[in-house]
Amino acid sequence: MKITFDIDCTPEEARTFFGLPDVRPLQKALMKEVEARMKANMEAMDPEALFKTWLPAGGQGLDKGFEQMQKAFWGQMMGGKDKDSK
Repeated sequence: MKITFDIDCTPEEARTFFGLPDVRPLQKALMKEVEARMKANMEAMDPEALFKTWLPAGGQGLDKGFEQMQKAFWGQMMGGKDKDSK
């Protein structure tokens, strides 16, 4: 013998029936915090902010910055060997 019950209720009604807490206020607060953090991270991904982070302040000494970057790339490509040590 097989008995099947179909209960038509909303999630809120089911939570109330089983005595579970209403977590909607907590969810709203957490989603506001997540949204604020995502906006802050998106502002940090702004191309101008990235440029300022990666290169010296105000673009001064760009040649030196690029030279250091090139040396770092060459160092990685050469397996960490310095060409002066040959």
